[in-house]
Amino acid sequence: VLSVGGTDATGLTHPRGYGDAARVIAEYVKKRNVLSLEEAVRKMTSWPATRMRLAGRGSIREGQWADVTIFDLATLDDRATYENPTQFPTGIDYVLVNGVVTIDKGTHTGARAGRVLYGPGAEKRSSP
Repeated sequence: VLSVGGTDATGLTHPRGYGDAARVIAEYVKKRNVLSLEEAVRKMTSWPATRMRLAGRGSIREGQWADVTIFDLATLDDRATYENPTQFPTGIDYVLVNGVVTIDKGTHTGARAGRVLYGPGAEKRSSP
């Protein structure tokens, strides 16, 4: 059973917490050929954003928040294992969070541009 933070009952991190998206592409697009790259990306971006009714998320368009991962398909792979679950995937050189470069050539820039997302089911807080 996983708890908040991606750890199990023993406090160990699950490897999918570090390599899930890379694993989907490496395994189901590159190795097994059961998904196209476009379909895999859609299943991890616009489809969940639409299902969760998160306006301005999930696709790249003017005026929307831009979370972008730039990767090399040839070298993209998940390295996290149960023995070493915190290994970052290979092939990801740049990540932009809300349009801000956060990973630059594989190194974190120190940027903290993320925002908490509240879906339509979030409890509305009233002013005191």
